[in-house]
Amino acid sequence: MAKFLLSLHVLVSVLFIGPVAVAVSMFPRRAKAALAGGPDRASDAGVLRVLHRITQVYALLGVAVPVLGIGLAQVMDVLGQSWVIVSMVLTAIAALSLLLFVLPGQQAAVDALELDPSDERHAKAVGGLKLLPMTAGVFNLLWAVVVVLMVIRPGSSTGV
Repeated sequence: MAKFLLSLHVLVSVLFIGPVAVAVSMFPRRAKAALAGGPDRASDAGVLRVLHRITQVYALLGVAVPVLGIGLAQVMDVLGQSWVIVSMVLTAIAALSLLLFVLPGQQAAVDALELDPSDERHAKAVGGLKLLPMTAGVFNLLWAVVVVLMVIRPGSSTGV
């Protein structure tokens, strides 16, 4: 059962968290281009909407990752080990950063696409993009640390 859950946990992590990480990383540059105007504005705006939708949908699907992870930790009887607890805390912080900073920032940028560039709200949305690359980087860094913890498993009895 543990091998099945581990396989499922890894598969779901790759399939659901991977697209979120990529979309979150690509969004700030595309948002800047789309909101700046220019010849490819319509194309950039379409890409921006798709990246935001990918972030939303796959973030929701990504809830399966910690659920399977907790089930796997229970089956493996490692739920109380420090590396699992740290991983769960970092996962929660990553989820909160996505919900509180990344998704609202993306939504503001997508909403600004409908505004006239001379509108004050458009300028505010463009100014708000300054933090989006940083929050995207923090989100992805948190997931990278969780993956490293899953691989090295401090205190693991496997010796690998």
